[in-house]
Amino acid sequence: MKLSDRHEKLLKRTFIDFHQMSEVIKSPLIFEKAQGLYCWDIQGKRYFDAIGGIFVAVLGHRHPRVMEAMRVQMGKMTLAPPMHGISDVTLDLIEKLGSVTPGNVNYIKPFSGGSESLEAAMKFSRQYFKQTGHPGKYKFISCYLSYHGATFAAMAAGGSGKRKMKFEPQMNGFLKVFSPIQLRDSFSTWEETNRFSARMFEDVIVNEGPETVACVILEPICNTGGIVTPTDEYFRMVRETCDRHNVLLIFDEVLTGFGKTGDMFAAQTFGTTPDIICAGKGLTSGAVPVGAMMAREDLADAFYGPPGEGLEFAHGHTFAGNPLACAAGIAVIDEIVDKALDKKARALGEYLAGKLEGLKSLGVVREIRGKGVLRGVELVKDAVTMEQFPMGKKLGTALKKTSIENGLIMRIDPDWFAICPPLIAEESDLDELCGLIEKSLKEALDLVE
Repeated sequence: MKLSDRHEKLLKRTFIDFHQMSEVIKSPLIFEKAQGLYCWDIQGKRYFDAIGGIFVAVLGHRHPRVMEAMRVQMGKMTLAPPMHGISDVTLDLIEKLGSVTPGNVNYIKPFSGGSESLEAAMKFSRQYFKQTGHPGKYKFISCYLSYHGATFAAMAAGGSGKRKMKFEPQMNGFLKVFSPIQLRDSFSTWEETNRFSARMFEDVIVNEGPETVACVILEPICNTGGIVTPTDEYFRMVRETCDRHNVLLIFDEVLTGFGKTGDMFAAQTFGTTPDIICAGKGLTSGAVPVGAMMAREDLADAFYGPPGEGLEFAHGHTFAGNPLACAAGIAVIDEIVDKALDKKARALGEYLAGKLEGLKSLGVVREIRGKGVLRGVELVKDAVTMEQFPMGKKLGTALKKTSIENGLIMRIDPDWFAICPPLIAEESDLDELCGLIEKSLKEALDLVE
């Protein structure tokens, strides 16, 4: 893309997430519009957005039902005084979310994004234990390779060292166990790997002392680890461990929520109900920033009492429960429910997985992972010996270049890539997508050979 002087000057005055701007400015992407499955840059080039922005636009960009709900709400109210009351449409979203969450996870506080939701869940947990006779329970256990947000506590819960090292020292009270994907080559089956991985949570809780551990925080499917997809048994075992030691289980569903995995939430896909679910991203299909913390309703009892006792949840954000965001969220949930798009994601996901299996003929695909339309493909130099590409010639690095040249937006790391097409996609759209992936992958192989 050829830059104007104005755009070049402006790019030097900002940052693009996790990118070195001196490199970005050589070949930047500046988008002008988006609709459905596609985005267009300022020169009119069209891109198939295979991750809905960043696992956000579950109904595609600018879905008519969502746009209309926001238009109607803009005629009523776009901000309610957050320290004095709550908007009626925020209560409507609370009711709507509560109708689709698993179990009794229907005590709900909307926020402005996933990081806010995770921060709130951790603060909620610590205050809950202080007010229920367990003031020493403050530690959080999560997995290496995980990502739970960019704010300080959420970052401390995350397990990606390269995203944290520049900001150390980290907050204390955050512990890690290995992700199953890090241990898979030490066991004969994926099932046994998951059993060992799940048992590590109990080992840590017991050795730290159960009266010091507040929560286990898990992504049902870990994006930054390469769409790591544990077994159903893994989650059942962790749930049982938490129950034994009075530890709350938090599912970070910021990425997995709202139909992608074949159910409204991945908790339902894996058959395990956590105590708290954190959501964001897909709740408004990218129309406006949003997040939500959803907790077991009975946990909220600890926050009720006489006004002078200070039991109320000591937390808030200016734009939490924003009326415009809530209207958009209601429209997204209604569209998914009315058209059974979560169920559609199961069928689409099977079709997509079958198409991706075809990439194995290139000899560089080790594994295809995921649930529903959320899928990841692991790349190796040799799929027989599992030899990795050398550091200086990673296939994913080349794929970043060729995919953009071919008008394709994916989540790409050096050794894997991920896609999550919107729920409005049809099989013909997935044919187009997989054709672009295959073309880009072949061209990337030419670059690294």
